[in-house]
Amino acid sequence: MTKTNNDQINKHTKAVIPFIPEADFYFSKGVDAFYKRKFDLALKWMKKAAEADPNEALYPAQMSIVHTEMGAYHLANQILTTLLENHSEDYPDCYYLIANNCAHLGLLKDAQKYASIYLDKQPDGDFKSEAEQLLTLLELSLADYDDEIDILQEDELMIYQETAFYHLQRKEWESARAILTEMIGRFPSHIIAQHQYHYALFFTGERKKAIELEEAIFRQQLDSTQSMTNLIVFYYEEGKIDQMEIILKQLENIYPIHFDQSLRAAATFAHVNYFDQAYQRFNLLPKAKLKANLDYFRYYAKTIHALKSEYQAEKIWAEGCKLHPDLASESVPWLD
Repeated sequence: MTKTNNDQINKHTKAVIPFIPEADFYFSKGVDAFYKRKFDLALKWMKKAAEADPNEALYPAQMSIVHTEMGAYHLANQILTTLLENHSEDYPDCYYLIANNCAHLGLLKDAQKYASIYLDKQPDGDFKSEAEQLLTLLELSLADYDDEIDILQEDELMIYQETAFYHLQRKEWESARAILTEMIGRFPSHIIAQHQYHYALFFTGERKKAIELEEAIFRQQLDSTQSMTNLIVFYYEEGKIDQMEIILKQLENIYPIHFDQSLRAAATFAHVNYFDQAYQRFNLLPKAKLKANLDYFRYYAKTIHALKSEYQAEKIWAEGCKLHPDLASESVPWLD
């Protein structure tokens, strides 16, 4: 090769500018994935954007919205709270977003507080209409709310809920039972904790007591979805199929409004091998909110294996194990 050619190559090489993606590039990719409802991919890109420019508050703010869409309300609020600590004047919308997440978590007084703060700071803000509607709904709900539970108690209740959920999802029944026992002692009127306690009680061996306690609640609240799902599982595990089927027929005609109860119904149908009903219920659920729940992967994979194909079931299970390493130590759910 001649010297002239070498000089020309060096000249052109120096003119080539290496492509180094910047934060805005990652963020735009994340937004595109978000609108396509590919939330895992959206988070991946937005995390890259935040790493590239850690001083830009927009990136974690958008990440919190993705977490909200996925049903990870606690995680979303952790991000938003940090943002408020550092950028409260620049991102007042965070107050509304926190209020919305608190409402989903059942923390009604917190939701009311943050929605009110938002409207005080942004009387004509982008979320004005949503915040006003939320406050109206909260006022109606709070009319029946236990006045004795103050803001500090709400924070304590949230911690109990999160801890109990963690252990129940991992089938750590003894740990869940201990937490729920303590929780009920602090919040005796919290009915969901009582249902969860009965479930943990059943799977720690006190089956008869668990059934008696759940039946007592069911006699008083015949429309309780939580009682129905618990008793269906209890009767199935005890081989009381006739009793199970009576309640199962009731549940077939009930479509709960709340996401958690809807998922619980779908999982219950799968638990007792009513896979057609389970599949129908799983298909009605918002997919974005399911991935934080281990039982979704257990029971949806089991349902797909029964109705569709082993390959699809294995794919769903592999996704669950990737997102939740605790699942990887379990046997595949269709062999249980």
